[in-house]
Amino acid sequence: MREVACDTDGMTTPPVPARQTSGQPPTSAAAGTRLDPWFGAYAERTHGMRASEIRALFAVANRPEVVSLAGGMPFLAGLPLEQLSELAQRVVATQGLVALQYGSGQGDETLREQICEVMRLEHIEAHPDDVVVTTGSQQALDLVTRVFVDPGDVVVAEAPSYVGALGVFRAYQAEVVHVTMDEHGIVPELLDETLTRLAAQGRRVKLLYLVPNFHNPGGVSLALERRPRVLEIARRHRVLVLEDNPYGLLSFDGDVLPALRSMDDEGVIYLGSFSKTFAPGYRVGWAVAPHAVREKLVLASESAILCPSNASQLAISAYLRTCDWKGQIKVYREQYRERRDATVSALAEYLPEASWTVPTGGFYTWVKLPEGLDARDMLPRAVTARVAYVPGTAFYFDGSGADHMRLSYCYPTPERIREGVRRLAGVVAGEAELVELFGTAHDRPDDEVQVPSPDAS
Repeated sequence: MREVACDTDGMTTPPVPARQTSGQPPTSAAAGTRLDPWFGAYAERTHGMRASEIRALFAVANRPEVVSLAGGMPFLAGLPLEQLSELAQRVVATQGLVALQYGSGQGDETLREQICEVMRLEHIEAHPDDVVVTTGSQQALDLVTRVFVDPGDVVVAEAPSYVGALGVFRAYQAEVVHVTMDEHGIVPELLDETLTRLAAQGRRVKLLYLVPNFHNPGGVSLALERRPRVLEIARRHRVLVLEDNPYGLLSFDGDVLPALRSMDDEGVIYLGSFSKTFAPGYRVGWAVAPHAVREKLVLASESAILCPSNASQLAISAYLRTCDWKGQIKVYREQYRERRDATVSALAEYLPEASWTVPTGGFYTWVKLPEGLDARDMLPRAVTARVAYVPGTAFYFDGSGADHMRLSYCYPTPERIREGVRRLAGVVAGEAELVELFGTAHDRPDDEVQVPSPDAS
């Protein structure tokens, strides 16, 4: 037997693993399993982590024979790659000793100034000192949640909501309460009712998480006239607004809606990113926060990564300084509008029995399936038919939304989109026949979707 050491308070200290014999896992005060001997040693929050349904699809969805309408990957072939290659070489040649060194935990000052220029397109007037550069806006989401959320706290979010945000909130043991959206975004009256009910229940709401522009996955935008009302409700209930806005500049008609942050610089933390308007591989995003909050975000970021990548920051800064970045955004808008049109046209032709949103920007449309169909149940058959999407269950904290799917039109060509929707329509028709014959699928445990390899024939 191996002894477990105790400190003076009688609390057990982490044991050193015993040498395994005869294929048996080590024993410890925290029981393990046959597959993971350290299972019982994990922090409580670790057991709430779940694999993203989108990431689980990538292995098969990226195969050339599969039309992927799943991942929100920008169409990078539209970038001036030769010019960017020369730019990267110039950065290393002229600023290599800075680019390859540690940097500021808050981010490069010049880039923060340029970020303020980018945000002015959305009517945000911010000082570079208010900006914290992060490793993509996903890290900014994590930092804000870490700074504000204790286990059991509530985050209020639209229904549906961005799957990556739900994963962060779950990892920090928050409870997510959804508020219904319609074609004009989150419904203010329902938001007010929800916050009033939660307060009466004694539940502590820390954040109101919103994707106000070209919503992921909903494809809708929060109406201009609703924005002041939503902010007033949040202020009255003393709830901080977390505005996640990676798509705001990708309006198909060129009209940019004013950010919530432009209407309230004390009650809103704004998250931005170059992943959708330039390239995600650099992993550069940012947060803009009230001064005291910004200090906490910098400390949290330093404890996690010390500093964001100088190389990526200087590359982005050089791109903004020397390239026509506004013209590139215009190119992206035109490309994504063409793909949106192809998606909507194909849905009307091949899946008229479904309904969908018609986005005016961004990457996604939100499709409601015919009555009785389950997008999650249908997914393995869709991948076998060489088409991929994301089932609606990924975008709800409680796993609802099975009657919806998210289609992403940003990456495939218009021709591939049409073919993908045609294949999808065949899957839907086959599923509808099964439902008609045998009824709807029975309830099943909340586990991972098993995605088979697609038929390559």
